[in-house]
Amino acid sequence: MSSYFLCKESALPVGSAKVIKVGGETVLLFHLEEGFYATQSHCTHLFMPLKKGKILDGCRLQCPFHRAEFDIRTGEVARWACFPPGIQVVNTLRTEKALKTYSVEVKEGDVYVDLSLTAEPA
Repeated sequence: MSSYFLCKESALPVGSAKVIKVGGETVLLFHLEEGFYATQSHCTHLFMPLKKGKILDGCRLQCPFHRAEFDIRTGEVARWACFPPGIQVVNTLRTEKALKTYSVEVKEGDVYVDLSLTAEPA
């Protein structure tokens, strides 16, 4: 079985995120205006934790370390790491890579993630 209970729908307000360890993985669960989404919990740039990242424009996650931005719904890179000045040298080695995303389903007020299924880009 790869579908796991994450939390009650009411436990995560719209516009917030929560790190949850489940099924041997650590996922970052988001509650956006459009619904619930889950991504990997570390940035693909230098693998720094995203739990304190900012949600921008209601659907993008900004890494708190090097300011890479990802579309929460698809995992796609919206803007690659750009901070601090000089990080572009590292970027020649660390090319853009999307976040892994997981399928999320809400059933009777409970939020579940399926770790075997990656979400399809919109």
